[in-house]
Amino acid sequence: MNRRFRHLRHRLEWIGLRIGLAVVPLLPRWACYQLGQFFGVAASIIDRRGTRIALTNLEVALGNETSAAERKKIVRQSYQSFANTLLDLFWSPRLTRENFRRYIEIENLERAENEGGEEKSGIAASIHYGNFEWLSLAMGFLGYPADIVAEMQKNSLLEPMLLKARNRSGHTVVPRKGAIRRLYKTLRKGGRVAILVDLTVRPKYPSVIINCFGLKTCVTLAHAWLQQNTGAVIVPAHSEPLPGGKYRIVCHPKIELPPHATATEVAQACWDTFEPIIRKNPGPWLWMYKHWRFRPSDATRAYPSYAYSSGHYEKLAKRLKREAETTQPQATAA
Repeated sequence: MNRRFRHLRHRLEWIGLRIGLAVVPLLPRWACYQLGQFFGVAASIIDRRGTRIALTNLEVALGNETSAAERKKIVRQSYQSFANTLLDLFWSPRLTRENFRRYIEIENLERAENEGGEEKSGIAASIHYGNFEWLSLAMGFLGYPADIVAEMQKNSLLEPMLLKARNRSGHTVVPRKGAIRRLYKTLRKGGRVAILVDLTVRPKYPSVIINCFGLKTCVTLAHAWLQQNTGAVIVPAHSEPLPGGKYRIVCHPKIELPPHATATEVAQACWDTFEPIIRKNPGPWLWMYKHWRFRPSDATRAYPSYAYSSGHYEKLAKRLKREAETTQPQATAA
């Protein structure tokens, strides 16, 4: 019965995606934006589980900075941002190299170009904030195609359609499994890669632990390992929503790192670029995601109710601590 239900659900999702990809590009821009705003509000009401997770996240991360009413508003904005991002991906066939700047502003692009060197090679790092899908498409239209890492869908029927939407500006979408080897080869050849760095990774996989809003979270090691092993610069960028369905892409200065920086220090420096942005305007971030899944044994403050103790996490924390202690004398001597 479960297999039949899953098959039926996957087929319905495929039909829904086909309809969305066919119908949404026919809408005028303002209608697509308003539809996303409506769907976001509806989702924040219907998805009770996701709303509870988002409120819990906000309470532990920004509890002293926001009231209960403000947190509810941020949750609604987060759903609206994600709904607009999804619909905008459907609408993206309307974007071309000639017209995309009508809808997307670019800030500090020249600085990012200079920091990439003559070959414009490097690691573009971003987070699930604003329209991260259009950020990727815009960089391709600007002439900077990259290998981008995407999580494989549980419903394999959706993959071909989503891949076509995401690589239409010249990118190559790389499945997460085995991605780091592919990205390493791309950088060694002077190419570009792009990674979203704000999702939780299970500690038994290649990962590091960073401070995120004063809480410990386990994130991908990929961008840090690639930087250490290729010397490529990391250039962060994010997408800010503007009124009426437009966006501004902001390119940040390259990540400055001390000599002999550990993978944890690289990942932390990258995240530290983005946290002030989220604090200033928290609505566009993906708050309904479980960002703090693992509760450290030495935690001194509250973690979300969904967080749990993990032996794998504790082993990783001890290993990273030993690595930091081993590296510190070398850095001091240097």
